[in-house]
Amino acid sequence: MRAIVQEAYGPADVLHLAHIARPAISEKEVLVRVHAAGLDRGTWHVTTGLPYALRLVYGIRAPKNPVPGLDLAGTVTAVGAAVTRFSVGDEVFGFGKGPFAEFAAAREDKLARKPANLTFEQASVVPVSASTALQALRAARPITPGQKVLVLGASGGVGSYAVQLAKAAGAVVTGVGSTAKMDLIRSLGADHVIDYTRQDFADGTARYDLILDIAGNPTLASLRNALTPKGTAVITGGEEGGSWTGSMDRQLRALALNPFITQRLTMITSKQRASDLEHLTGLIEAGTLTPVIDRAYPLEQVPDAMRYFDAGKARGKISITIQAPQA
Repeated sequence: MRAIVQEAYGPADVLHLAHIARPAISEKEVLVRVHAAGLDRGTWHVTTGLPYALRLVYGIRAPKNPVPGLDLAGTVTAVGAAVTRFSVGDEVFGFGKGPFAEFAAAREDKLARKPANLTFEQASVVPVSASTALQALRAARPITPGQKVLVLGASGGVGSYAVQLAKAAGAVVTGVGSTAKMDLIRSLGADHVIDYTRQDFADGTARYDLILDIAGNPTLASLRNALTPKGTAVITGGEEGGSWTGSMDRQLRALALNPFITQRLTMITSKQRASDLEHLTGLIEAGTLTPVIDRAYPLEQVPDAMRYFDAGKARGKISITIQAPQA
């Protein structure tokens, strides 16, 4: 099969197209003919090998799995002996093992049936980002109608879903992004927008019951200044910090401070669950949640997609188109 592979960590140049064997599947896995895959921040981290601490999990000198990617949407072509939820021919989406390829293995409990109203490209950009947004909202106290929610990084992959999910819960949502992305954030349903190049969200103008800090880098003091006295900040990432631990320094400091303040500072590590995918499917098919795709790249142009992603230009998500469904 055709696949994007990497033999070392580094920038987008380490990625190249190759012909490799199709993956074998275990008794609890299915083989998916991948029609489209999504590009997410985690895939960028594994490609670059940064921060260095993640290499303890993924491989010291190079990724253990040379094929990158996690999000996928496609058609089941084979099932393991213990698989009960899927059959050959089912259209699925979820989390796969290296889906920047024509075929990928995926665990049964990390897949769900593709939402009927989405294309494969649209479905491929849902799993990682939408699940992270859903879990971040669940990590906070339950949202009640009228609560004020601030989403940092509202125009990105996770943020674009977080704005929609918070609005669906009845919150008054403020989205933060760059000047060029104000229109996108408004289109997602945000009640208010903040252009971070012109205004500091922590300038005292408003205070929020919940802040979702998605790949931002505000200080803990800034987060606290923008929270109500009993407010919650959920930190889901951040792209600055040391080369060894990255944003984890800030998250660990937040957890250490938390017992001594009236506000709540917490963090999440996104989990891969079929139950979340099924919940998201219900919202998507009801018209409550819609994927936003900036652009799609063919498989051979994954390095270009990675460069575009790394430049911070993406509005919403990036999809990788791999192969059309068979008639």
